[in-house]
Amino acid sequence: MANSASISASIAGRYAQALFDIVKEEGGLDALADQAGQMDAALQESGDLRAMIASPMLTRAQQESAIGAIAEKMALAPAFANTLRLLARNRRLFVLPQLVARLSALVADERGELTADVTSAAELSADQKKRLADTLSEKSGKKVKLNTRVDESLIGGMIVKMGSQMIDSSIRSKLASLQNAMKEVG
Repeated sequence: MANSASISASIAGRYAQALFDIVKEEGGLDALADQAGQMDAALQESGDLRAMIASPMLTRAQQESAIGAIAEKMALAPAFANTLRLLARNRRLFVLPQLVARLSALVADERGELTADVTSAAELSADQKKRLADTLSEKSGKKVKLNTRVDESLIGGMIVKMGSQMIDSSIRSKLASLQNAMKEVG
């Protein structure tokens, strides 16, 4: 399973890099970032879209027609729409989620931005989000955007993932560490 995930990421990475290079040359990175965000939202919201891109029952032509119609409806830039059609023709449409994620990462890197995934026990206020983003920006030297979500099972605190770094200051994690330490003693 991990091997197929890395193969998908590799395929998506090549298509994303090619699309990114074309759009960057044309000066359309802002539009590409917006459109990648729209496609990501569509993938999150539509089970039918996820089923269509993964279906082995649909022919290449059917997938190409469907993704072409979606691209037209979403008013995607020609380079993005053509890339989606090419994915369908090459039976690679299943990598669309990874492609969108890689495009977003390439645009963020070009802009000098980092995305931090923040999971907290309670909803963070606007002030808390701003202070956290400012602190992370100061530490990383890049502008930091936050993806936040709430997981009440953390009990308190938060988990911050930024790039390959992870900071876990949750109460759940501290309790698990204490429990492990008690097992070693007893």
